[in-house]
Amino acid sequence: MYAISLGDDGAELRPLEPWHAEEFLAHLERGREFINRFVPFGEKATDVASARDTLQRYADLRAADTASLHGLWLEGKLVGGVLFLNFDAENANCEVGCWLEPAGTGRGLVTRAMRVLIDFAVEQRGIHRVEWIASAGNRPSLNVARRLGMTKEGVRRSSYPHHGVRHDLEVWSVLAPDWRAARARAVHSDH
Repeated sequence: MYAISLGDDGAELRPLEPWHAEEFLAHLERGREFINRFVPFGEKATDVASARDTLQRYADLRAADTASLHGLWLEGKLVGGVLFLNFDAENANCEVGCWLEPAGTGRGLVTRAMRVLIDFAVEQRGIHRVEWIASAGNRPSLNVARRLGMTKEGVRRSSYPHHGVRHDLEVWSVLAPDWRAARARAVHSDH
């Protein structure tokens, strides 16, 4: 229906919807072990019906204005995505997250897509606080938070059980005034 170009490399940000179930499942199958190292994203999507159920759950959350999924396509192939979790417009807070299969890594896709999501959240939806929460062992994810100019607020020690291991979670955030100031500096440095 619509796509947002993320640069000259054929990368696009698009809605990820229930009708993408077959493509979503194929993507998860290609990257399942890699994707699920730190998060259980898509673990229950093991066939087309359960993949559709996962996407429908997020479509329902989008309709309720509490979460949404957005796919990352590279040269027409779904390779990952970004999402709003715990989207709370009333209190002007949200959490963002991401996932990628190996073919999508090392290209800055998540950073580029997340700039679009955060711009939308701050400028169009009036979000004041954007959080990024990731396993302390997930260096690529934490590096995205750094590149986005987020501030590390702390560590929730041993707070997240995943695959029989308790992970520390790092909490990062950016506030709307800081986001706007950084975006303005970036625009001025381009001229």
